[in-house]
Amino acid sequence: MKKLLYTIGALSILTISGCSKVLQENPNGQLIGENAITTVSGLQSALLGAYQPLKNGYTSGFASSAVVAVVMGADDLTTHPASNKQEFREMDQFSVTSTNTRISTIWLGCYKTIQNVNNILDVYKKINGDTSKINQIVGEAYFLRAFSYFWLVRLWGNVPLITTADYNTELLSVNKSTPADIYKLIESDLQQAERLMPNAKAAPGRANAGSAKALLAEVYLTEGGYPVKDASKYALAAAKAKEVIDNKSKYNFDLNPDLADLWSGIPKPNGTVEDVFTLQFSATGNANSIYGKSCMPGDDAGWDDYFAEITFFNNFPAGKRKDITFYTKFKNGTLDWTNSATKHPYFSKFRVNTPTPGYLTSATSMSMPLIRYANVLLTYAEAQARANTSAGSDAYAAVNEVRRRAGLPDMTISLSANVFADSVVQERAWEFAGEYTRWFDLVRLEKVEEANSHKDVNDLKPLGTITKANYWLPIPYMETQLNPNLK
Repeated sequence: MKKLLYTIGALSILTISGCSKVLQENPNGQLIGENAITTVSGLQSALLGAYQPLKNGYTSGFASSAVVAVVMGADDLTTHPASNKQEFREMDQFSVTSTNTRISTIWLGCYKTIQNVNNILDVYKKINGDTSKINQIVGEAYFLRAFSYFWLVRLWGNVPLITTADYNTELLSVNKSTPADIYKLIESDLQQAERLMPNAKAAPGRANAGSAKALLAEVYLTEGGYPVKDASKYALAAAKAKEVIDNKSKYNFDLNPDLADLWSGIPKPNGTVEDVFTLQFSATGNANSIYGKSCMPGDDAGWDDYFAEITFFNNFPAGKRKDITFYTKFKNGTLDWTNSATKHPYFSKFRVNTPTPGYLTSATSMSMPLIRYANVLLTYAEAQARANTSAGSDAYAAVNEVRRRAGLPDMTISLSANVFADSVVQERAWEFAGEYTRWFDLVRLEKVEEANSHKDVNDLKPLGTITKANYWLPIPYMETQLNPNLK
């Protein structure tokens, strides 16, 4: 059957048309159609192409502050109360509209990656060549599809489930699938990925078998909470995370000894042992504006896209990790955040300390960690506690690895399983502050309302009462106009 060039079926075609830059792309390099990929090298090119929609700057994926905008309903992130930040404020104040371009950026990036992966999975069995190389490619493809659907289901809840690159007119009226059905595919894809991929990464920024196991552990942990609420998944999450921990040397995973190295503001730390899954960027080709002016204060000629909520900052445990996570002095240290234009502290971990020539710090070759080894340790600790009547010494050991690096004392073995699990969730909030994690934790634990009830007077407030309907983003307007079944 005919393959679509820019879309999965009809999905995203109108979203793309909203950006003239995308329409000007030359499609000659696209590997479309069952006859377009005939060799292992062709499969490899298609795989690299499947990573790309997650990194396409402002047009799709995670390379702009859109990835921060869509998780701004948590209590760690906020934005400017005025200026040109309306799309960010919509997220922070639970009044998101379907025309918000930040949500369509993430939607498009995930679905374009899914489209590219489906093309690989449709044709790879017809290709002769080195089986180990084909397995690696196919395993990474399964991983990318699972990763993309994991983001989609957590942000939108009910989304279209597309598993083929073949176009037919039925896709113009495809219905949304439930989270339970989406998670079934995610689990299956990651089980395939961990079986097919080798232990070693093909290159920094690529997934390996350990990446698949780590993501699967996070998936199981999430399924234990809202909306699936399958408590049996907690034991699976703990077991899968423990596989990664017990075999970390095979996957070359570990905590980076010095937390400051992860957030040095220069590209040097790219490809550390802490990287379980990290998107890699090049300032000469793909502007990664998560780092740089996006998170800098206007007082330092920044864009003020996002910064820390005051209550979150004030409650953050003092010490090394807090000093690394935030910066509070602007204008070369002469202006305290309390007297700044926004009266907020900012995230130091996302700053660029060595600007790229010609880009004025808005682009950089630094990477974006999306799963760190610290995620694996804390996922294991929480899941182990939720799956049992007590956490156990291994769970305490896992969380204490993270706390020691942060310069904090060990958590002593004296807490009930529930109190320990809640303590680990709070540890996740501190460790992954601003890193697109807190929102998803609040949703799965149904604590969005509670977390937003302790706002500082200078933080933006929800515009209405938060309900479960606010847990999901509206599907982009252009998609629902094309297919009313997606409304």
